[in-house]
Amino acid sequence: MRELFDKDELTTFAKALSSDMRVNILLYVAQNPGIGLKELADHFAVSRAAITQNIKILSAAGLIELGQSDNDSTARKGCFVPEYRFLLDFHRQILTQKIYTTEIPIGQYSNCSITPTCGIATEQELIGKVDEPVYFDDPRRFAAGILWFSIGFVEYRLPNYLQKGQKLTELQLSFEVSSEAPGIAENWPSDLIFSLNDMEIGSWTSPGDYGEVHGRFTPSWWDPNWNQYGLLKLLSINEHGTYMDGRMISPQNIHSLHLDHESELRFRLAAPADAVNTGGCTLFGRGFGNYNQGLKFNIIYTEE
Repeated sequence: MRELFDKDELTTFAKALSSDMRVNILLYVAQNPGIGLKELADHFAVSRAAITQNIKILSAAGLIELGQSDNDSTARKGCFVPEYRFLLDFHRQILTQKIYTTEIPIGQYSNCSITPTCGIATEQELIGKVDEPVYFDDPRRFAAGILWFSIGFVEYRLPNYLQKGQKLTELQLSFEVSSEAPGIAENWPSDLIFSLNDMEIGSWTSPGDYGEVHGRFTPSWWDPNWNQYGLLKLLSINEHGTYMDGRMISPQNIHSLHLDHESELRFRLAAPADAVNTGGCTLFGRGFGNYNQGLKFNIIYTEE
């Protein structure tokens, strides 16, 4: 999920989708990831130059990106859709708000409690053995690109960049996540609980543990019967409440957390044993899944 609120970003996004041709190209690329410019030109019966110009506009809006196709041994660049969901936010007061942003590797958790099935791996190798929680304490975890557990939690200490005189208005966290089934299961609901500084801020039910299609960034050595990719979710806490992908999941708002420039920020993601749907959790970081990112974190503030 990518949020758009900046005026220039919104204008570029609207321009990219203002053409039937570009919308058709976008839909076709989504169905045929890695397709080349020549193949697109042939399919739409237009010139290579016309395709190139439209791809340039779509790329500027972040709707298309060019990369090496896994299905092609040549140096030919293929087209991909990097993001399938967008949230257009027209409410935010852009001129008066500022942002601190960072990305935290998924293995850089400060605390955890893990119950099998579980495992953790870097882009190059499995860390230790599967279903052995002790390996969540292995120093190699800081390079992890995927971790999963059936019951338990991981907690991250988030950097508080606020300075004295800056007022917090919103926190945002973006991460790729799915359930955790023994093997894979497209229909495997799991209730995930989110907390900040030990205060529950909301919950969301992951629909499944996805593995019927290989994750775009998941390495080739990865077992095809293991977790392949998740859903990119945007969790935000503002003055009105807590939202997942723009939909309110809790009335808990930023004011009730009583945060300032001296506050610690501990974010916990849990799959509790007493949930209605005890389907576990998988977190995807760089080198795995479909989005090639860790835990992205934004602090949005105003100057007092």
